[in-house]
Amino acid sequence: MKSRKILDCGSLKWQFGGMADSGLNPTAAALLGLLHDGPMTGGQLMVSAQKRLGSYWSMTRSQVYRELPALAEAGFVKLGKPGARSSQPYSITPAGKRAFVRWLGEPAAREVMRSPLALRVAFGAHQSAAQLQQTYAEATEYHTGALNEARELAKDAKKDGDEFGSASLELAAAYHRAALAWLKNAPSK
Repeated sequence: MKSRKILDCGSLKWQFGGMADSGLNPTAAALLGLLHDGPMTGGQLMVSAQKRLGSYWSMTRSQVYRELPALAEAGFVKLGKPGARSSQPYSITPAGKRAFVRWLGEPAAREVMRSPLALRVAFGAHQSAAQLQQTYAEATEYHTGALNEARELAKDAKKDGDEFGSASLELAAAYHRAALAWLKNAPSK
């Protein structure tokens, strides 16, 4: 097991590397959080994750299908009866609920920004003006669409009484607003 380092920044503490003390990685914790809504198959979890978390948290199908058996082996989820096309619903167990609560109480992992756009701009001196403008146009289109989607999802969550989901989606919207503001002043040739 990797060692875990904690950086203390005043009242905030951030994890670096390794597994949380709860034994959950963020993807496993997200799955347990989603299963609080009731039993779901892997495919249903993917749809729910994309709708509820997709504006600020990515989860791949391979991650979901890798984590579900590990969560079952740990006793955090249990398999239901197979349904159509051999799909099996998973439900959270009391042990899974306790592990999820422990995970929520641990220091959040340090956020790491990975922006393909910023990476390309960092090497802008090696691109033509047309390449840069194309990159900026594509990024503007993406962030505009993502901003609109995050706003709509936040509004829907708020309407459904999910103030915490709405707040998380507002952070995603703020990110896209910031990216669009940055794009207006990005260097060009």
